[in-house]
Amino acid sequence: MKALVKGAGVAGLTAAYELASRGAAVTVVDPRTDMVRAASWFAGGMLAPDCERESAEPLIQELGLGAADWWDAALPGHVVRAGTLVVAPARDTAELARFAARTTGFRTLGEEEIAEFEPDLAGRFRLALHFVREAHLDPRAALTALRGRLETMGVLFVEGEAGSRFDLTLDCTGMARAASDPNLRGVRGEMLILRAPDVTLSRPVRLLHPRFPLYVVPRADHCFMVGATMIESESGRPVTARSMMELLNAAYSVHPAFGEAEIVEAGVGVRPAYPDNLPRVTQSGATISINGLYRHGFLLAPAMAQRAAQMAFSISKTRELAHEAHR
Repeated sequence: MKALVKGAGVAGLTAAYELASRGAAVTVVDPRTDMVRAASWFAGGMLAPDCERESAEPLIQELGLGAADWWDAALPGHVVRAGTLVVAPARDTAELARFAARTTGFRTLGEEEIAEFEPDLAGRFRLALHFVREAHLDPRAALTALRGRLETMGVLFVEGEAGSRFDLTLDCTGMARAASDPNLRGVRGEMLILRAPDVTLSRPVRLLHPRFPLYVVPRADHCFMVGATMIESESGRPVTARSMMELLNAAYSVHPAFGEAEIVEAGVGVRPAYPDNLPRVTQSGATISINGLYRHGFLLAPAMAQRAAQMAFSISKTRELAHEAHR
């Protein structure tokens, strides 16, 4: 089977991997010369199905439970399995209780245990929730490594048009489909990358706040991804001053050393979402579409890619049987 995958973000690359792993000849086409403008490039990289249950449907948790294993198998060494730490300032302990009531899979930690888990947070928070089976990765390193892995598997990458010599097409172009899919909307997420040499964290930390909940995800060289806002907008314009101040203030609440951090980057990603914020894998003829991953790209892409690949080979088998019947 010859398959064309449109889009080289996290949805497209995971779909290409699933197809190639099953023996398909895969070509990935994307008009961009690199991935730095894809929404996936600005992701947090948290593989956190239990935490996401706080505000998402049970399906998100169900689909995301296997994500860490998938990424670990595809890219050994990229996944950090240290869980997620959820904290709140003393004045917002009600937020922590509300979060706990809506989620499962955590242990409640006191001050001494927090200090053991994250020494840099010692004395800063009285209680925390440790979601033990969650993980994280660096999205940019993962995307780059996955593309390299696909190339070693024989997947071709082309820019522009790839011709029409394919048995089926997987459309993973995200917001580019909004013109033909009126149900899609854009959700703007703003993020910062800070370099704070005086801060060391081993796992993502979610700070709960009534107005701007925030997460801090550790990356290499004392860099941290700090995000992210969720704004109902398709604008890709630069980060606003208000968002910048809120993100920095919240980061300072996690650790005052973030006040001296270098702002390495401020970025914006527009994530595609459907009205119910649930993903879709749909088929129209010989075209399969993966879309609507919302803010759960790295968490949900593996499950969506597996569904799309199963659908693709079902289509291919049906065509083979139809061809045999007409011989």
